[in-house]
Amino acid sequence: MSNFYNFLKNGFTGGAILIILIIAGIGTFQGQSVDYINNYDKDNDYRIDQPTREFMEHVDRGGNHQPETITDTLGFDNFELGTNYAEQHITSNPRNPLQMFFGVNNTSGVGQYYSTDANVFTPVGVSLPSGTCCDPWTAADSLGNLYYSVLASGSYVAKSTNFGQSFSPFLNAVSGGDRNTIAADQTAGPYSNYVYTALWVIGGQSTAAFSRSTNLGATWETTLGPVPNTTPGNMIAVGPNGNIQGGTVVFVTITGSNPAPSIFNFYKSTDGGATFTLVGPAAISPGYVGTLNAANRLVINNARTRPYPTIAMDNSYGAHRGRLYCVYASNVPEGNGNKPDLILQYSDDQGLTWSSRITVNDNAGPELSDQWFPAIWCVKETGRLYIKWYDTREAPATYGVNVYATYTDNGGQTFAPNQKLTTQTWTYPTPACGPNQNCYRGDYDGMTANPKTSFSVWYDGRNGNYKNIGAYFPDYAMKVNPASATINGSNFTTFRVSVPSVKLYADVTTFTASVTPIPTGGALNVVFPNGNTLSTYPDSLLVRVNAAPNTTAGAYTVTVTGSGSNGTPVHKRTVALTVGLVGITGVNEVPENFNLLQNYPNPFNPSTKINYSLKQQTNVKINIFDATGRTVTVINNGIQQAGNHSIDFNASALSTGIYYYRLETEFFTDTKRMLLLK
Repeated sequence: MSNFYNFLKNGFTGGAILIILIIAGIGTFQGQSVDYINNYDKDNDYRIDQPTREFMEHVDRGGNHQPETITDTLGFDNFELGTNYAEQHITSNPRNPLQMFFGVNNTSGVGQYYSTDANVFTPVGVSLPSGTCCDPWTAADSLGNLYYSVLASGSYVAKSTNFGQSFSPFLNAVSGGDRNTIAADQTAGPYSNYVYTALWVIGGQSTAAFSRSTNLGATWETTLGPVPNTTPGNMIAVGPNGNIQGGTVVFVTITGSNPAPSIFNFYKSTDGGATFTLVGPAAISPGYVGTLNAANRLVINNARTRPYPTIAMDNSYGAHRGRLYCVYASNVPEGNGNKPDLILQYSDDQGLTWSSRITVNDNAGPELSDQWFPAIWCVKETGRLYIKWYDTREAPATYGVNVYATYTDNGGQTFAPNQKLTTQTWTYPTPACGPNQNCYRGDYDGMTANPKTSFSVWYDGRNGNYKNIGAYFPDYAMKVNPASATINGSNFTTFRVSVPSVKLYADVTTFTASVTPIPTGGALNVVFPNGNTLSTYPDSLLVRVNAAPNTTAGAYTVTVTGSGSNGTPVHKRTVALTVGLVGITGVNEVPENFNLLQNYPNPFNPSTKINYSLKQQTNVKINIFDATGRTVTVINNGIQQAGNHSIDFNASALSTGIYYYRLETEFFTDTKRMLLLK
């Protein structure tokens, strides 16, 4: 890929300067002479995977848009993480599943976002190396260090110790020209926290090179290369070597006739990437993906694609420990112009021999639709292999596309029912591509996972631009009802939060809530009277908002957050709350009815306030009972006038538990429950 972003941004002036430099023979790039990758006239070079001039015509130059949550009618979320270009790559912190980071191509070369709550992503500026064009890739080690690779005159890598909020300076880890990649050892083995990176090298012949860092990214050494690599798409996987954690590093390149049929070649290291051997004679040949057009590009509806080999290894101590997975798209039946399926093959001998082809997508009549663009992640602790991809099964004739996902827990023998992640179908590609344009809409995207769920991010054209969209899987839908509530003339209101549907999600969901802004007078407190967890679905919970006496009137927002047992998946919903007159003691107006209100706060320790309303003058007594029905306190207030009244109840002499309070008058009796927590 190249510096073409800045060239096109600067327009004619930048182009004129470049032409003068080339004519003068002094064009430079990162202190090196300009090579093939910095020749801007390569839209039609079928060897190179880079954004094109046609792609730049559709760039949204308005910059990043405010991220938002896109919720469908069922209550499932897609997260809009900003509007950039294509090619996202994402990683989560193995020590904290709430921390995630992804990079994406943009007008500056690359943009990047981090999250500290697995819900909201914040853009962060990074001092990029000179000449950075594109191709963000990410990896995390077992210590929670994040490594960020971008493409300039090589794979330049920076390290973050706060998972993407700031970075050390970039270092050139391995020199080359296109499609870098990066991986890290997350085990506790002898090569723990080694970091590996590689990329395609353009020269007289197309090759690849591989480098490693044994000191947390401080220095790098190239240990493999040049090795044959006809087209971009090399990948790295780290796995065990028998009982040795992290004892195997696998590096895959693509050779063969360009662009199809291609052959995946696997190199293996059992010494932390110091030396490699070419594993053979077995290899995988994906063949055609979609249609080979007149510009010598494989395309889906005129947008280019590749049979990239996505690879991962099982690092768990389960039945398939050490299994190497390779997932790719391939036409079924084979041959130019047919439709691709998503194919998995696995190896139990580090790439020497491979299983037969296993189809991942489960749709009927797969030969009629396209399944391609995979990303995968194998969970270190469980061995579960997650897979996501583009899929046109719902509208194959018009290339109506969605993102689908599945997983396998038995080493690829069977797959969970495919689940749709997108909340809206859109036509691929959007914007549309003309025939033989070498039309670019990205060459890869990414997913990450933890022991409870996965998170995918992809280029999404539903609005005619380049949205970064993300989604969890497994996942749950979430709704609140009603979406607005009022407290006026009382001291509480209620609504319900529900999980109406799930996508293969069976975890416990815990709900919390907060109110903004904080009232200047009084207080607003949100409680879940019947508990705040759900474990069977569909189901719902009651949510109660209590207002202290004299709470400031105004507009508030109640935010309800749902979280899985390790904090993910995370979803949020809001209820618009309007507060009027609340629990004002001694107001002159006579209540229309007798009423006993819920104590506030509740739960409480050790004091709480009990409010009640009297329609007319009456004798008043309040009894407090424990859960067995035993009376623990009697409050005789005697004759009281009509109006609003309150008492303060102190339970410092009582133990933690459920209690009941009963208002007794000559005309009205009512009982409510309260919870003392010490």
